[in-house]
Order: sequence, then structure tokens, then C-alpha cells
Amino acid sequence: MQTNAVVFEQPNRIGLRELDVTAPGDGDVVVETIWSGISAGTEKLLFEGRMPAFPGMGYPLVPGYESVGRVVSAGKACAPDIEGRLVFVPGARGYTDAAALFGASAARLVTAAERVIPIADDLAREGTLLSLAATAYHALTLPGMAVPELVVGHGIVGRLAARLIVAMGHPAPEVWEINPARRQGAEGYQVIAPEAAEPRKFACVLDASGDPEILDKAIAVLARGGEVVLAGFYTETMSFRFTPAFMREAHIRIAAEFRPGDIHAVLDLLASGRLSLRGLITHSASPGDAEAAYRTAFGDPDCLKMILDWRELQ
Repeated sequence: MQTNAVVFEQPNRIGLRELDVTAPGDGDVVVETIWSGISAGTEKLLFEGRMPAFPGMGYPLVPGYESVGRVVSAGKACAPDIEGRLVFVPGARGYTDAAALFGASAARLVTAAERVIPIADDLAREGTLLSLAATAYHALTLPGMAVPELVVGHGIVGRLAARLIVAMGHPAPEVWEINPARRQGAEGYQVIAPEAAEPRKFACVLDASGDPEILDKAIAVLARGGEVVLAGFYTETMSFRFTPAFMREAHIRIAAEFRPGDIHAVLDLLASGRLSLRGLITHSASPGDAEAAYRTAFGDPDCLKMILDWRELQ
């Protein structure tokens, strides 16, 4: 089997080309992709050649862990009702001439049936946001953590975190954003510039900005015994001044990648109507224009979320 796939040939070089795909096994499904999201965090690091070493890392590679598509065939060991279902695909494998990190930005995907998650048809292209929503949910539900009272950053993860806090029945957080253009789009909470905030102390600050210098800034507004939760991915060495942290007996948490249970929790919130993903996808492009689409996703501050519409190749 062959498929058209987005390929990072090497750092700063990207395109669409045909790849060979290994034959699916008894426990695999074949998914025809409809939409895939571009991660302005992880995939930007891959594109720039700054991603730390991961298993399966190497160029050329197929990126992508935010795809939605239809199951067109399933192995004999798969659930009989999986064929024809719309599914979320957090990654794929099996390219014979490219690495798969994370492998889901292709027209046809082969992956283990246990990895795909059936979703409602009406979720449609917003299903590409499930990875990010699950990442935010995971960061909000670390064992024993307090509910964040302040979210730093109103990019897509910050917006999802703020929406999730409200959807989970907690008081709306304060949200700080330094970019005036990104202070729009709040739903059920307020977004302000940090310098406009009323002086107060927070029991929990969640950082969704990715700012490697965030620790000193966050610790400065912590209440005694408060905690900072790092929900971004930070490639630079992070440090903080000890004395302010000591005076506040500060705690620092790091949220890792989401788990399948986080996606199911998000789907439950969506099904109940308490959570909405509307208004978060701002740009769409054809896979044939992949290079321009990725550069827009990585460099345009007005691009909150870019998706590729694979129907344009069908």
C-alpha cells in the first residue's frame, strides 16, 4: 500500500510525497484521513531540528498526532463494528522509507486498532483538537494538585485549559496574555495583560505559554505553599531564583503527555455540552500546500490552529 504523506525531509525542509506503507496486521486498522492538525509546539521543534532525541526519531520523518479519519478496513482481530467509524488517530506507523514521529499526517494510515478512538460524526474537524484538549486536561488533573487560579498564556492550550476549568465546575481562572491580539476569544473567563492584573496571590498557576523564563514570574505571584504547573514543552534550560521560592515554599509540577483516559474524559465533557471546541481552528489548507501551511502555523501569531484538509487530495 502507498500513501501521500507530509514528510520532514530534514530540518527546515518539508513537502508532500508518496510513501510505501507496511501491510496491516490482524490487529490493525486502515484509516482514510479527512483532517489533520499541525502542532505549533512539538512539530515546530521537529521542523527546526531542535527536538530532543525520542524513540523513532530521525529524518526523513512523518509528523502528526492530531488526525481524524474514517476506518476503511480492519484486521480480523479488531472489533467488528470499527469499520466505517469516524476515529481520532493520535499517531501511526509502518512507513518503509521514513520514520514515524508521530506519523499521522498522511492520507492513509495504518495503526493498531487499540490506539484509535471512535468519535461522534458531528465533532468533525474539531476532533483534531482532542490531543491538545487531552494535554490540557492531563495538566489540570495531576494527582493532588490544586485547581489553577491563574493560567498564563492564551494560545490554544491556555484557552483549552481555561475552558476545561470552567467545564469541570471550578471558578473561572484569571488568564494572562502579553499579546493584545490573543486576548480575544475568552469563553466564561477574563483575559488581561499581566501588568493590568490586580495584585493578588494564587494557590496554583498553570503555565501554557512555553516561556522558559516563566518560573520566576509565576513564583512571584504564588501564595505560601502554592504550586506552578508547567503545561508547555520547554527546550531551553529552566531556572529560578531560590529565595522567592524558599519564602513561598513553592512547588513545581511538570505535566507530561496525555493518556487515553484523558481523551475519554474530554469526550465526556463534550458530549455533556459543558465543553466546546468552537472557534479554536483558525486556518485550513490543502496538504499540497503543506510547506506554506506549516510555516504559517509556526510563524503567524494570528494562526491559533492550522489543519490540513485531506479531502482535497481525494
